[in-house]
Amino acid sequence: MESSLKLEEILKSAIDSLYLTIIIDENEIVRYISESYSKILNLPVTQAIGKHVKTVVPDTRTIEVLRSGKADLGSIYTLQNGDITVCNRLPIKDSYGEVRGVISTATFPNLEVINRFSKEIKKLREENKLYQMQLSSLKQSQFSLDSVIGNTPQIAQIKDTIGKIANSELSVLITGETGTGKEVFANAIHQLSNRRHGSYVKVNCAAIPKDLLESELFGYDEGAFSGAKKGGKPGKFEQANNGTILLDEISEMPLGLQSKLLRVLQEKEFERVGGNKTINLNVRVISASNQNIEAMVEGGIFRRDLYYRINVIELALPSLRERLDDLPLLCEHLISKINTRHGCYIDSVSEEVLTMFYDYNWPGNVRELEHVLERASVLTLSGALEKSDFDFFWPRVYKNDIKKSNIHLFQDSKQNAERRAIKNALETTMGNKTQAAKLLGISRSLLYEKLKKYKIEK
Repeated sequence: MESSLKLEEILKSAIDSLYLTIIIDENEIVRYISESYSKILNLPVTQAIGKHVKTVVPDTRTIEVLRSGKADLGSIYTLQNGDITVCNRLPIKDSYGEVRGVISTATFPNLEVINRFSKEIKKLREENKLYQMQLSSLKQSQFSLDSVIGNTPQIAQIKDTIGKIANSELSVLITGETGTGKEVFANAIHQLSNRRHGSYVKVNCAAIPKDLLESELFGYDEGAFSGAKKGGKPGKFEQANNGTILLDEISEMPLGLQSKLLRVLQEKEFERVGGNKTINLNVRVISASNQNIEAMVEGGIFRRDLYYRINVIELALPSLRERLDDLPLLCEHLISKINTRHGCYIDSVSEEVLTMFYDYNWPGNVRELEHVLERASVLTLSGALEKSDFDFFWPRVYKNDIKKSNIHLFQDSKQNAERRAIKNALETTMGNKTQAAKLLGISRSLLYEKLKKYKIEK
């Protein structure tokens, strides 16, 4: 009996030590209330115990917990005196799991403590956000070079160059055939640079009408021309300020606009079309083209001084036919992208298909490879891509082979016919080369060249 009383006293002391505590039974009757809670309610403990909980705490949520049997944790609650606290309401269950009551107690004594914890949590969240940004930046930087697929010496050299110049302010010109992935390399430069958190703006100079390109690049002020938006519009350079701008197909830029671009790059400032406010410029320029700009300079259709300004570093991208050893890696990478984009489950390309890929000259380069794989993958959906999955593509491959074969056949037929004609002429003229040449309608010197070429005994 004595030990039982001690246990009851210990339990009561433990409950009393909790802040703002109330206990109800399965009939919603108050069985216990702490002194601190009774003082806030301005109701003596003896008057509260034995009454229905609603008469003691009209807005209580302990009844919901009693009926649901589910705990209500971390709930903000406003007391009758106006203080705000955080409550935990827990069901009391017997050994059979039946709900026999509810205990409600406050976690924090006042709003000041809650605010302190809230500030600490906010600080932790901000620090976590910063760490996530830094981690994302590191991952993105790593991914940006990983996204340049290939291990051939040409690609390895370009990757090495990008790693060295990415953090500089040097202008870069990326050249290569259509479909070689110039935009991928430009993106890698931006992501590896210290401008990675700034804007990355892409402009295709060939896709914008020449009479609109100036306002597209440099923006315009209100009233600059008929149809100009109210308030004007910022241009691509303004949007890219403190970041990077990619001028794709820069070879398509008109000569007049080339002059303005040169002035902007030299002076690091510009004005909107129709405006007079000078805008300072802090932007890294990456240019790209599938044309031979050096030849355009010699032809007078591209400014030499602008060419030297944008071509501080040139990255000359190899065509796919020059890096066929990268085909397996490219196929694996592109199929992964296609699977994600279209919900396919392609796992590989058969060796037979790869062998035939090696024999094709890929005029559309990596872009053509991606489109070929994309069509086959969407039509196949899963498994390995076999030769039969590329029925639409093989005529393209065989067409080139047939053309080459026909040329060789024609050349062989022509040479055989010449050889026979010369032999017949020599036999007719009893070996007289001068008469044989006349008979054939060619000069004597040309006949001697033909005899040497076809190894015909004189």
